[in-house]
Amino acid sequence: MAEYRIFLRHSVTKDLDCIPKKDVKRIINRIKSLAYNPRPPGYEKLAGQERYRIRQGRYSIVYSIQDQELTVWVVKVGHRRDVYQKL
Repeated sequence: MAEYRIFLRHSVTKDLDCIPKKDVKRIINRIKSLAYNPRPPGYEKLAGQERYRIRQGRYSIVYSIQDQELTVWVVKVGHRRDVYQKL
């Protein structure tokens, strides 16, 4: 299986600044794992959108997959109660 390239929107770095450092490390590792399997166990497709989400602890990572180009775009990272409000 081919390896996907991971891209982050500029807003994701701002999202990560608001999260405690110990959780950021876990989130980054989870994002890196998407390069090898963009549809890991526990992922869910968001209703009405071509986006997916995975959870890392209390946080959700929202991303889109482009299989043709082998890329994954991370769109938003945040606490799971707040992350879907401005998508």
